[in-house]
Amino acid sequence: MAKKLLVIGHVWPEPKTTAAGCRMLQLLETFISFGYEITFASTAAKTEFSLNLNDLGITEAAIVLNHSSFDDFLVNLRPDTVIFDRFMVEEQFGWRVAEFAPKALRILNTEDLHSLRKAREEAVKKGWEFSLDQWKNHPMTLREASSIYRSDITLMISPYEMHLLQQELAIPKALLLHLPFLVNRISPKTVQQWPSFEERSDFVCIGNGKHAPNVDSINVLKNTIWPLIRKELPKANLYIYGAYLSQHIRGLHDPKTGFHVVGWAENVDNVLQKHRLLLAPLRFGAGIKGKLLDAMIHGTPSITTPIGSEGMHNGLPWNGTITDDWSTFARAAVELYQHREQWTTAQTNGTVMINTLYQKETLQPQLKIHFDEVGEQLNQHRDRNFIGRLLHHETLTSTKYLAKWIEEKSRR
Repeated sequence: MAKKLLVIGHVWPEPKTTAAGCRMLQLLETFISFGYEITFASTAAKTEFSLNLNDLGITEAAIVLNHSSFDDFLVNLRPDTVIFDRFMVEEQFGWRVAEFAPKALRILNTEDLHSLRKAREEAVKKGWEFSLDQWKNHPMTLREASSIYRSDITLMISPYEMHLLQQELAIPKALLLHLPFLVNRISPKTVQQWPSFEERSDFVCIGNGKHAPNVDSINVLKNTIWPLIRKELPKANLYIYGAYLSQHIRGLHDPKTGFHVVGWAENVDNVLQKHRLLLAPLRFGAGIKGKLLDAMIHGTPSITTPIGSEGMHNGLPWNGTITDDWSTFARAAVELYQHREQWTTAQTNGTVMINTLYQKETLQPQLKIHFDEVGEQLNQHRDRNFIGRLLHHETLTSTKYLAKWIEEKSRR
């Protein structure tokens, strides 16, 4: 009999608009390959970009927040494993899963450390120099760390964030599992099929407009970096792609200066392969940047910042340049754009990173082994996690009764 997986999504997956959507699709496909019977549930409304999960053989379920109908849903489903997609979902539904599906393995999928991204964003907006103390004292860090303790396994996409949690917050390694994006190996045949240096032209920037780091980076490009590049390359163009771009961002469209705001790209693969360089001047953020990984997958070198490349290359040479000095950023972009040999070396560096650090064929079996080992000794695993048990007793008791109060208030 097939095991049952319940995924409780913060939103319905949108793999064509967000890196988080791609990540979720990779996880779902992985559990399908493991033979799981999957149900995906969410309180969110669907959008035009939401993936039709039924096409993958996955059952879709709409659920209600702060309502006992979810308890009945759990009892009837009897999942063997539950994935909370981000810590906010675990806060909302964790106590219900613990109470009504106590034997289910509870997995937290972080996407990135939201608290780290938020603390960095606040530092940038206030003009502060970011420090880890700001992050450690941020209210969201307390919430996120509590959620990690309450879960049996937390999936971390970035090794840097794995290090932070262990070294700065003393979270036991036994509660964490590094699982980056899962990507197919890039073969020599694939490389040969990519458009060449001469067949590509212009620059590209990709980013969902709902994601604050992307909006900030587009503004940096428009106001600071692109004028410097355009001065050296007066015929070059920069194309901005992304779903949910605001009116402000769309208003930056200025073909006379080569700055083109296009909007959503239905086929990101084609967009990346026709451009010579990707620009990502990210001043804040966390996790692994899907746009930079996609660029490597399609042979497109990139210029980004230390924040952009964080946790992505494990000391391997970057497929372009890493800098947070905007003059250096622009010079590097011009240099790489004009010199075929340097560009080809950068492209090769990206291929090496993908094949060394992100191979699906290697990572999926490791994931299954880890889940099976924890699942077989789940009681012992939870007994060793005393802080997690303490937080379930204290924190979730208050959350439980708050939810029941909201439900009763709504009923009346």
